[in-house]
Amino acid sequence: MWSDLQPVGRSAQSGGYRRFAWTREDHDLREWFAAECAARGLDLTEDRMGNQWAWWGDPDAAASRGAKGVVTGSHLDSVPDGGAFDGPLGVVSALAAVDSLRSNGFEPAKPIGVVNFVDEEGARFGVACAGSRVITGAMTARRARSLTDADGTTMAEALKRAGRDPHQIGRDDDALRRVGSFVELHVEQGRGLVDLDHPVAVGSDIWPHGRWRLDFVGEANHAGTTRLEDRHDAMLGYAAAVLAAREAAITHGCVATIGKVAVTPGGVNAIPSAVTGWLDARGASPRAVRRAVSDITAMVEQSGGKITQESWTPSTPFDASLSARLGTRLGGIPVLGTGAGHDAGILANAGIPTAMLFVRNPTGVSHSPEEFAETSDCLEGVAALTAVLEDLAGDPA
Repeated sequence: MWSDLQPVGRSAQSGGYRRFAWTREDHDLREWFAAECAARGLDLTEDRMGNQWAWWGDPDAAASRGAKGVVTGSHLDSVPDGGAFDGPLGVVSALAAVDSLRSNGFEPAKPIGVVNFVDEEGARFGVACAGSRVITGAMTARRARSLTDADGTTMAEALKRAGRDPHQIGRDDDALRRVGSFVELHVEQGRGLVDLDHPVAVGSDIWPHGRWRLDFVGEANHAGTTRLEDRHDAMLGYAAAVLAAREAAITHGCVATIGKVAVTPGGVNAIPSAVTGWLDARGASPRAVRRAVSDITAMVEQSGGKITQESWTPSTPFDASLSARLGTRLGGIPVLGTGAGHDAGILANAGIPTAMLFVRNPTGVSHSPEEFAETSDCLEGVAALTAVLEDLAGDPA
């Protein structure tokens, strides 16, 4: 499975991946997932947002008798020039865990689901976890349809080009009603397990995090003939915002990053008439993040710019009893919080009992072609996930 995925959407220049929602690469990944599920005899369905759910057992019949499904999985899309492990490791491990359970003769008392969430990274349309946000109602269908990519294509237009009806997307309580618990396995996006010298950890929580758009307006003019005192350069406000974000993060003990920028007209010899940047801010304390963003907002407005919140996910603790059950089943393995967002967090905020497993990342690097996990650690992750599914799906209560 891992070898099959490796070439899809890979850049020959960077070695990283460009797997964005509702593109040709996304289509190929969805077809791969469907084929893997069909080969295992799993029943594949899609919800109103296009998230793919493959079931071992009948989730509707089970839900009617109070035995909701145990679901695992992750996503297959990537950030621009992202790594191979963020997302796909969770999907491949989920399918491998099903294989392991079957080879051991396990018969689930509750249905087991494997999910592939669409547009988790938000790399194309700017809002992370769009697939899980829409079906849980955390983002409205109207807003999702209106989101635009860097080329000005709306999500509604992208869905049409992918052969889908954009007016069919929306909250999907029927899909969520089948899920009794969700366990997402993910590569660690930090070095916590390196320091703890352990291959796998249970997640405790996801830090609060959000994204904001920063807009600065200037006046286009010639870079060589316009006197400095006559210039209205939109880039100056943006540059000040980058520095302010760093200073605010230091002051309030969180992290803040402006990692994406769009410049108009975008010529080397042209003074920018408009600059738009995107701020990502997160931290262990929601109050600290909000204070940092407040400082950045004051600077942006002082520079004549405008700041708009595009998403906000509150502090998300995972289900305490479920996480404790995982820890007990796996022999008291380490417990780690994370600053990275996941679909697991969206489902947890929607009231679904949710937990996470993290697999050691020896470098701590993520969202980069250098992202990595040793094969032996990945197999430890599969073994841990298999044990967890056996425990949860083997219990008829």
